[in-house]
Amino acid sequence: MRLTLHTFLTLDGVIQAPGGPDEDPDGGFQHGGWSAPYGDEDFGTAMVGWFANADAFLLGRKTYEIFSGYWPRVTAADDPIASKLNALPKYVASRTVDSVDWHNSALLGGDAAAEVAKLKEQPGNELQVHGSGGLAQTLIEHDLIDEYRLLFFPVRLGSGKKLFRDGATAAALRLTSTTTTGTGVIIATYEPAGRAQYGSYALDES
Repeated sequence: MRLTLHTFLTLDGVIQAPGGPDEDPDGGFQHGGWSAPYGDEDFGTAMVGWFANADAFLLGRKTYEIFSGYWPRVTAADDPIASKLNALPKYVASRTVDSVDWHNSALLGGDAAAEVAKLKEQPGNELQVHGSGGLAQTLIEHDLIDEYRLLFFPVRLGSGKKLFRDGATAAALRLTSTTTTGTGVIIATYEPAGRAQYGSYALDES
């Protein structure tokens, strides 16, 4: 399976608590719910299209807890997102949770990066990561992401957790597609492109 990462970001790179005020108040964060005003039909179409390609999900603890508290209550058989999340395998990377009870969920044991590498060897289309910022950073560190699907929202917050943390290994990405929603969300898809490249605009003084 290909591992695809789906992340909401502000223009200054914040990924913390996009869905609601109480989603993740760590560090005194007071801007929770910043993505909600920008949801529209274009946004929904993109999400539904991605979920259609999922064969399994990989989630961090916080995202698992948020999803498992919400999606099992959406029981309409024709809901294109709930039907996938409620039925397909869900793998949870956590060192603090002892058990998971959402249907078809399993905890990853031991080394999360090694376990994810094994999951990627299984047949199927996409192993999708949604949210799960801490897990995403681990996946980035171990070069396990095959495609980045980044949604840039037209807002800046000035504080909050970031996707690409300081000290991460430098790397290049290749843009493969872009689209813009009616509310101004830029949806950009990238693939890893090896090491970061460098150059200079300095004039040649020879």
